[in-house]
Amino acid sequence: MVSEAMLPRAAVKEVEARLTAVGCPDADFDARELFRLATGRDVRLSDRPLDAAEAAKLEELTVRRAAREPLQYLCGSWPFLDFELAVGAGVLCPRADTEVVAETAAEMLAGVEAPRVLDLCAGTGCLGLGVKRLCPAAQVVCVEKSPEAYAYLEKNTRLALKGRGGSTENVLDASPFEEPAFDWGMKPTRAAEPVEGDLFTYWESLPEGQLDLIVSNPPYLTAQEMSELQPEVAKEPAMALEAGEDGLVFYKAIAEHYQKALRPGGALALEIGWQQREAVTALLEANGWADIACRKDFGGNDRCVTARRPPISGRKSENIYNYLL
Repeated sequence: MVSEAMLPRAAVKEVEARLTAVGCPDADFDARELFRLATGRDVRLSDRPLDAAEAAKLEELTVRRAAREPLQYLCGSWPFLDFELAVGAGVLCPRADTEVVAETAAEMLAGVEAPRVLDLCAGTGCLGLGVKRLCPAAQVVCVEKSPEAYAYLEKNTRLALKGRGGSTENVLDASPFEEPAFDWGMKPTRAAEPVEGDLFTYWESLPEGQLDLIVSNPPYLTAQEMSELQPEVAKEPAMALEAGEDGLVFYKAIAEHYQKALRPGGALALEIGWQQREAVTALLEANGWADIACRKDFGGNDRCVTARRPPISGRKSENIYNYLL
């Protein structure tokens, strides 16, 4: 048990041993992070013994982590690209593999001025905000169904990119549009606009040919995979993870209903499970998507499937885009 007057390294060693005993992955890293949360100090740089309040806080955090509560929830925020996102119970934790999807999506906007972007099943908003961070002129709408997750989305669209300098120094400014055909309701106090909505019906409200990019990390786990989850992942919302017996129900809806919302040549970027490339590719092909490709994540697994709405025959997509505006 962590107690008052313990030296920092002894306290961290105690926490690590308890987390290791219950099977927590990366127990050494977690122990150092819990120490930092409880004390505000880096164990490598401090020799001052724990006071009573610090010891009590570290013990509380250790008990919760040993019960396999996600470290991200205990921290209350987690990094994505180079910014922090608010996280907690009820929302999917942002992961490093999803950064590949954000980077891929932003690359697909090359040459598009002030692009319109839609993030479906947004959760924390990591994908939509990631695209905004990498493409500051983008006008982003993030759609989320879960009330619990929406609370984090609303907070992150206000605060996650605030104060990011350099190329995104005006990231909270509304993107300039001349008489937009569709009112996105953007507010200059947000990096992106959060919307409460359901992927399975939201397409009905979208005008045709107005989007430059749709990005999504939808639920994609099968029923079998849900029964085999790591304890930490099992504490994340099932609503953000489960996608029916085959894990494809959300991809089917996107493939069937969202192509027309894109301008001709507009892009789609989807996070997928590591075994889903062929199945998702087949769905997109069956619904007439073009230029289908797949990018791997940092671990070498298939992670992001991309596609485009085919251009209208006989016209360049750039001309059609200008016409729609």
